Amino acid sequence: MTTRRKLPIGIQNLREIREEGYYYVDKSRHALQLIEHGKYYFLSRPRRFGKSLFLDTLKELFEGNASLFTGLAAENRWDWSKKYPVIRISFGGGVLGSVTRLEQSIDEQLGTLEKQYDLPAEYPDVFSRFKRLIHRLVTSTHQRVVILVDEYDKPILDRIEEPQTAAQIREVLKDLYSVIKDSDAYIKFAFLTGVSKFSKVSLFSGLNNLQDITLDARYSDICGYTETDIDSTFSPELFDLDRQRIKDWYNGYNWLGTSVYNPFDILLLFDTRSFRAHWFETGTPTFLIKLLQQRQTFTPDLGRSIASDTLLSTFDVDTIPTETLMFQTGYLTIASVDHIPGLMELTLKYPNLEVQASLNNCLLESLTNSRTTPIRHISKLYKLLSIPDFAGLQGLFQSFYASIANDWYRKNEMSTYEGYYVSIFYSYFAALGLDIHVEDPTNHGRIDMTVKFHGHIFLFEFKVVEMEPEGKALEQLQKMGYAEKYRSTGQPIHLIGVEFSKKTRNIVGFAVDSLG
Repeated sequence: MTTRRKLPIGIQNLREIREEGYYYVDKSRHALQLIEHGKYYFLSRPRRFGKSLFLDTLKELFEGNASLFTGLAAENRWDWSKKYPVIRISFGGGVLGSVTRLEQSIDEQLGTLEKQYDLPAEYPDVFSRFKRLIHRLVTSTHQRVVILVDEYDKPILDRIEEPQTAAQIREVLKDLYSVIKDSDAYIKFAFLTGVSKFSKVSLFSGLNNLQDITLDARYSDICGYTETDIDSTFSPELFDLDRQRIKDWYNGYNWLGTSVYNPFDILLLFDTRSFRAHWFETGTPTFLIKLLQQRQTFTPDLGRSIASDTLLSTFDVDTIPTETLMFQTGYLTIASVDHIPGLMELTLKYPNLEVQASLNNCLLESLTNSRTTPIRHISKLYKLLSIPDFAGLQGLFQSFYASIANDWYRKNEMSTYEGYYVSIFYSYFAALGLDIHVEDPTNHGRIDMTVKFHGHIFLFEFKVVEMEPEGKALEQLQKMGYAEKYRSTGQPIHLIGVEFSKKTRNIVGFAVDSLG
């Protein structure tokens, strides 16, 4: 077995990783490809995906630090005799929640750059100061400038729940970024990265020449670890871990090319040897949960959303499509693509079990107004399903609905529809990370929900008794012959008709027919 190395948890500095002997997955080939084929780039990736480390790789490359690339793809493909001045700006540290804080950060970063290159500050305003810095660097070094902007959108996202403040912050950033377009003749290369892609009109103004590589198959793995990376670079860490479980829990992020793992998850897994929601737990998406509740989202649809490639690029302070927000922040990823003339239709899914389970658990915590109630229910659900104990399941399901905060019903019209009851039912199973299929197609129709667990197959049909007579749920499962789809598996099949009442806001019917 190859010798184990140090894990670069939280380290975004290429020099430290290379000089201190940490594991490193070489991304320099992507850097070379970008530089060889273009000049202005934009990349959107979720938080903690290695964007900052990739920018640092670009920085070290342009500054000509050859020793850091020994043995890497760039070693023999780069002219190390040339060194370019690099302007790196980052908004990733701390919360810049006001125009004043943002302006202070820009002032500090420009001041640091001026000091680094022994240039006195000129002009008090952001636009003129940034522009003059670029011009003076070209004059003093006789090389065009490289501009790298990390977390370009974070100041806006930090205040996305306050549209007026977010809009003010956006205007300051627009002024800063407009300098890049205005300084084209002085720029060698520019790369901007962040979580969200704001419309060019709203944020980039005249900077309409950015090449967006977010959905470029060639760069799907520009950040993150591939299957090959796990099996080669990290092979010393796999000795006591279930390889398929690693894949099910953490792989699956895709941008029309090679699927990748979130690096933060993998490094924490190898460090703790524990399958936990490492990435999810670093930033509970409270704004996203609120948005899903406000829009009364049918949760089973989250893992099978459909959107166009243009919709996934639409984001602004005042316009935030649900699918766009969930895709750009990493809670949904691309499952498949259908090419239509002039348009790409993308089917989205949860990337992996970590996201599916954690997001649905958060939704349940919001519904019940409690962090402990869903956990207790989910634990019981697992044990009862394992037996399976259907009488116990019925009692537990009724407890699900009894725990929903009354205030939720007063604020949501969705509680009068079947979709509300199904959403809660689904989220409990999804929070367990089970194999679930919603509207499962058969030759005779669609099963409302299919769950595969511990060698058993559970087929659910849902009805609201105020809309149809009691007993219809199980009858439909039997009449439509839904079990036939799974007969060949040889596994026990359980038909479960679940009936809800809008009046009691709970389950009033729970009928089971077990086959095989």
